[in-house]
Amino acid sequence: MAVDEGKPVAGEFISVSAAFEGNEGIGAARDLGREFVADLRSVHGMPVSGQVMDTVQLVVSELVTNVRKYAPGPCLLTLEVQDGAIEVSVWDSSTALPVTVPPDPHRIGRHGLEIVMAVSQSFVVRREPVGKKITAAITLAEAEAADEE
Repeated sequence: MAVDEGKPVAGEFISVSAAFEGNEGIGAARDLGREFVADLRSVHGMPVSGQVMDTVQLVVSELVTNVRKYAPGPCLLTLEVQDGAIEVSVWDSSTALPVTVPPDPHRIGRHGLEIVMAVSQSFVVRREPVGKKITAAITLAEAEAADEE
């Protein structure tokens, strides 16, 4: 795992990126998500609820797991704070776009994208010159609301 930690620019830009290859990267990616959110609290003083922490870890896990299952080669995970949300982006080398299947309570598996889309403020798939990039945004607003109560 290679990590590149971005530093805040004028208090606005907070980011971390890591490249993963192989199935062991799924757990490491989830750990990076947890550490990123914990640093938002402890280093940057941002109010972040436990629910946001759990949601970020879930989204990271689902997106990186899909890359490991359906795309050859490495993946690049980027987490950053933008416009009141944590953006979780995963790049992979496959040009095949993810396909969501209709909800089916009897289907075992293949619910990952369904879950990610349900818990995210936004979900975008973009083709890149090589491969594709999937970005899901998890709002921090619920963290602010939780701190006000």
